[in-house]
Amino acid sequence: MTSLYANAMGPSFIVPLAMNNRRQPEVFTLRRSLCDPTHVRRRSRSSLKTSGVTMAAATPTAQCEYTLHVDADSRKYPILFSEGVISKPDTFKPFITGDKVLIVTNSTIAPLYLNQVKSAIAATGVSVFDVVLPDGEEYKSLDYVSQIWDVCMEHRLDRKSVLIALGGGVIGDTTGFAASAFVRGVPFVQVPTTLLAIVDSSVGGKTGINHPMGKNMIGAFYQPHAVIVDSNVLKTLDDRQLAAGIAEVIKYGIICDWRFFEWCEQNVERLSSRDPDATQYAMIQSCKYKADIVSQDEKESGLRAILNLGHTFGHAIEASMGYGSWLHGEAVAAGMVMACEMSARLGWISSDVTRRVEAVLARASLPTRPPPSVTLERFMTYMSVDKKVEAGVLRLILLKEPGKAIVTSDFPESILFDTIMHYQQLYKESPGTYEHATLGLPK
Repeated sequence: MTSLYANAMGPSFIVPLAMNNRRQPEVFTLRRSLCDPTHVRRRSRSSLKTSGVTMAAATPTAQCEYTLHVDADSRKYPILFSEGVISKPDTFKPFITGDKVLIVTNSTIAPLYLNQVKSAIAATGVSVFDVVLPDGEEYKSLDYVSQIWDVCMEHRLDRKSVLIALGGGVIGDTTGFAASAFVRGVPFVQVPTTLLAIVDSSVGGKTGINHPMGKNMIGAFYQPHAVIVDSNVLKTLDDRQLAAGIAEVIKYGIICDWRFFEWCEQNVERLSSRDPDATQYAMIQSCKYKADIVSQDEKESGLRAILNLGHTFGHAIEASMGYGSWLHGEAVAAGMVMACEMSARLGWISSDVTRRVEAVLARASLPTRPPPSVTLERFMTYMSVDKKVEAGVLRLILLKEPGKAIVTSDFPESILFDTIMHYQQLYKESPGTYEHATLGLPK
């Protein structure tokens, strides 16, 4: 077996990956009916159901109520979009199956929205409890899942009780994992409060926690019973968290619809300034892509892996820097630029594509370089335990062409090394310029 790192790190490096026996790239294509940013506007007069996504007959604007449906194999559920929806009892009533509800939130969100949600659910006639966890990626651990279970036990929740995840991606993932395991599974509802959670983590049923050696390494595929999106919550989202969510919006254009990427290029300042129509459109379009992918590949046996563009690099950044130092969306932004750079070095896309991706992310106030302290050795240490490693072979999500991502292990290790070292060299040549591209984040 050939060590992936033998030439780069020498015999002291102890986490080898096999680079031989490479498989051919897996190329996946979304159904084109869902990869068109003008799709809803052209079909706005009729109800549309295409491959796992049911859309109401409405053009998505900031004022409209809008519903998508996710048709996953294990569960079908709605994504509801509306203003002020979290304060209405009728929002939650269809998804309450027992007489007890536990709301899980964090110390940032609780003062803003916990009482609204708690009052709305209590008005349906059930007992409502809550648990408030600390805010941050560093708290996405088994200790805090155990706190949720402790409250479940204290109040004697049963299999008909419902957990509500009121927060961003950390709360959603943690609550979902707790729900998947408590009495072997209880219903849960996602109420995302960040743009990143709305367009990505709340949809699709990936739940879990981090391990010190790798992000999201412990968890389960467990679909929510509903995703409730109240666009008003974005008014209290800080600019850094907003930018992290915009990274995931832009990702959809890069991996499956270059026309949507071009829309992002034209509208990124509108997203950053919280323009309601642009934001609502981006949220709905992103959820359409995610819902369609999940309906075809719920447990990431193929197509769904393309959603991880930039994530292998990004997760290595998060783990290396310490969870919470870089936001997930920030690390993914830098990781997507690295994935595009590597794709260009393989000759699959032009360097102009990489420059365009880098430029639109920079305009969204996102980092476009990895922290210089994450060396080649540190990257490879964390990438070696990535969930996409199979039989010791590292698989990456790269671009075969603009708007078409592939899952592949068919690349020379030298290209991967050169890609990582490219950024080390950029830092050596111009530290000031490099630090500007990382937005002053920890390096």
